[in-house]
Amino acid sequence: MRPILAENGMPNLHNDMIVIDGLVISNWSRSVFEDMHKGGLTAANCTVCVWDNFAETMRNVSQFKGWIEENSDILTQVYTTADIERAKSESKVGIILGWQNTSGIEHQISYLRLFKELGVGVIQLTYNTHNWVGSGCWETADSGLSDFGREVVDEMNRVGIVVDLSHVGNKTSEDAILHSKKPVAFSHCCPTALKDYPRNKPDELLKLIVDKGGFVGFASYPPFLPKGPDTTVEDCVEGIEYMVNLVGEDSVGIGNDFTQDQDAAFFDYLSHDKGYARRLVPKRPGSGVTVMPEGLRTLGEFPNLTAMMEKRGWSEERIRKVMGGNWLRFLKEVWGA
Repeated sequence: MRPILAENGMPNLHNDMIVIDGLVISNWSRSVFEDMHKGGLTAANCTVCVWDNFAETMRNVSQFKGWIEENSDILTQVYTTADIERAKSESKVGIILGWQNTSGIEHQISYLRLFKELGVGVIQLTYNTHNWVGSGCWETADSGLSDFGREVVDEMNRVGIVVDLSHVGNKTSEDAILHSKKPVAFSHCCPTALKDYPRNKPDELLKLIVDKGGFVGFASYPPFLPKGPDTTVEDCVEGIEYMVNLVGEDSVGIGNDFTQDQDAAFFDYLSHDKGYARRLVPKRPGSGVTVMPEGLRTLGEFPNLTAMMEKRGWSEERIRKVMGGNWLRFLKEVWGA
């Protein structure tokens, strides 16, 4: 695949539009940040909490703020959608701090306001298993959104933090969708119709979240897709097309779930409950590391998504929406700015 390139090496359309990735959990370094910049990312939801408690999460947030300062030539922190638009105008990557669990607040709902002020814009209610808020997608039984969880959702609505349900169980997800006063998101997921896998979402939930004004980010993550390690960038675009046909082009975006430069120990950590207990995700074959799709191995290859959409006959309007425009609109609605 040889896309038509602009002078800076990116496809012209990709270079011109806002591009947002709804989930990146890479091994953060200058080289990863440079690859995000090379790939034309305008903004990305970058994970700073998985199993971490309050103190650990505060350290992670502080560390990431330090990285943003140290790499200010290519990075800027995002607090509002105006910051995303500014990142585009300055040719920088906007960093949205995000969590994949509510472990960071422990049992203190008031901490949500504090983390919002620090720039945390997206929080997933659970990570794979049960917590005080509700159940994860790998639990044997899903008890639904707890009463404490309803209060957490209410406070997230109030302060303007996106309620993310990507690793959340189906019953807890449904409860949260119906309870939330603001639209919620599956920031990075795939349809169960493409592959029956605990992390994937059934069509009825994808339709429900969008019917309530919510958002769906497609994860180009091989374990979630039918061809597994043989997945290509074209397979990913085909999967996005399935989502678009199911819920419409105005509510779908990208949430690739990039784990660039992470090692086997990292994947093993994520594969166990609380990072150390029972194994949830089957052990990855070979090196124990997930390899991203052919044509989308690294963040720097992000333009290949745009090129493949063009190759498959997508309109420019649809491409702009799915690659970032829909995320921008959704975030503005939830954040309020």
